Parts: sequence; C-alpha cells; structure tokens
Amino acid sequence: MSDLPTLIDATEQTLARIAADFSPAVFASSLAAEDMVLTDLILKAKLPIGIFSLETGRLHQETLDVLDKVRQHYDHDITLYRPQPEAVEQYVQQNGLNAFYDSVEMRRECCRIRKVEPLGRALAGNKAWVTGQRRAQSSTRAELHVQEEDVAHAMTKFNPLADWSEEDVWAYIRANGVPYNALHDQGYPSIGCQPCTRAIEPGEDVRAGRWWWENPDSKECGLHMVDGKLIRIKSVAA
Repeated sequence: MSDLPTLIDATEQTLARIAADFSPAVFASSLAAEDMVLTDLILKAKLPIGIFSLETGRLHQETLDVLDKVRQHYDHDITLYRPQPEAVEQYVQQNGLNAFYDSVEMRRECCRIRKVEPLGRALAGNKAWVTGQRRAQSSTRAELHVQEEDVAHAMTKFNPLADWSEEDVWAYIRANGVPYNALHDQGYPSIGCQPCTRAIEPGEDVRAGRWWWENPDSKECGLHMVDGKLIRIKSVAA
C-alpha cells in the first residue's frame, strides 16, 4: 500500500483546486468503490462540485441501493441522468435486448445510447469533470494522468485517484466508514451494467469481469474515448 495520508492530502488539494479554479465542475460517479472515496472527500469538505451518475436502466439492484446509502449517510441526493427512451427502444427493436454480446460494435452502440449520450448532457455547461479512474485498473488506463484535456467535450478532466491502488481505496473506505456497493464483497471489483459484468476469479485483472467476452484492449464503454481511441493529453498542474 502507498503512503495513504500523502495520497489523501494530494487528492484533497486537487479537489479544492478544481472547486476554486474550474467551477462549475461535476463528478461522474459510477457508484463503485473509487467513486465512493471521492464522494466522501467532496461532501465532507462541502466542495461545490456536483455529483451525478448514469442510470443506464440495466444496473444491478445493489448499485442502485448505493444511491439510498449516500442519501442516508450524507443527506445528499446524487443527480441521475438516463438514456433517451426512444433511442433505447429503437436499439432493442432493431437488434434485440442483448445485442451487445454479438460484437464490439453492437456493445459500443449500446454504451453510446445508455452512457455516452447521457454523459454529454450531464457535462454540458461545465468547465471540468472529475472521474474515479485509477492507473492500475487496466491496460487501457496505464497512461492516466491526474489532469487531462478532454478534447471530446472541450473541457478539463481530472482523475484525482490516478495514483491510488486498490488497497489504498479500501483502506480509506474502512478507515472512514464509507458506504459502498455490496457487490464488491461478492467478487466484483469493477461494476458496470448487470448483463455486462461478472465476478472475477482470484488472480484475475480487476476489470476482467467487465465485457469478459471481449479482448482486454477494447474494454472501455466510450466515456473516456474519442473516435474509438483513448485520448491522453497531460496538462501541467497549477
């Protein structure tokens, strides 16, 4: 495990800088463990950073239960963005409810409808957005930086937990009594939509349960991609 107090201090400074210099800013929470760490830090410090989540319509009940846990623990309601019903209906009618199993293209189109388009609405009008991504999560995130320029949305993107390990995340959660998704205790280190997420076996990569039928290099939903590719542009921190 890393020097957790130092990591926490650096993350608190990053969040404070976002609130001071990049307002209005929002935090895109998937309600996973990493995002609960950031939720705790943002709400405890009463930072003016909005928190939203993408309710895709196919999330696990345990994930939806986290919304109630946040409300009870912090007296705070996370804002939800949902896909356009017409787009979902058209996809299902033309391709079938679970067409995302058929090809990477079909899966990415489902992600576009259920996640990418709602994300665009959630980010509109903001100067910066925050994610819970970590560098150690997967090969597709190995070059992750704390601060990046998001060319797709023409705004600054922050990944304050980029340097954190999974052990750091759980040490913080346990030390601070942070509520979290019950699926994490059932072998789900990374959690997405219910039909696209499975528990992993001991020794597997933490994101092995996400779109497990695909090549590891394709395992991104599109929220952090431009023209099908992950774009990493490092910014110089102020």
